[in-house]
Amino acid sequence: MYSDSHFYFSEPKTEILGAPELFINRGSTINLTCVVLQSPEPPAYIFWNHNDAIISYDSSRGGVSVVTEKGDSTTSFLLVQEAKPSDSGRYTCNPSNAQPKSITVHVLNGEYPAAMQHGGQAKQPRLYSLLLCLCLLLY
Repeated sequence: MYSDSHFYFSEPKTEILGAPELFINRGSTINLTCVVLQSPEPPAYIFWNHNDAIISYDSSRGGVSVVTEKGDSTTSFLLVQEAKPSDSGRYTCNPSNAQPKSITVHVLNGEYPAAMQHGGQAKQPRLYSLLLCLCLLLY
């Protein structure tokens, strides 16, 4: 008989860069990057949710956009411009063919909480680090 190991396929995997938490200043752009890896084919769709509600890109809030690039790995970028405290909360990347993944976003009024202080300097996510991670994932 055949053993199960002959038919092993890895499940598609969802990652959000920088998860589980992102701290960002009010007025900045929230830039979330979701990557679907190990997928035999690109997902038919990727929904983004904010606090369990599907994000509408044509809502009255404005400034919300998504770019999705399909390929060996599929990457979806969610951009929320002019972030306000009401944009804080849990964001979930929900691909059609993989498990959802979430990140908690904290929109701050210009001050970092004590947990983010380190050696007198605030830890800020660096665009270059995110771009490097993205490049490594894509190649």
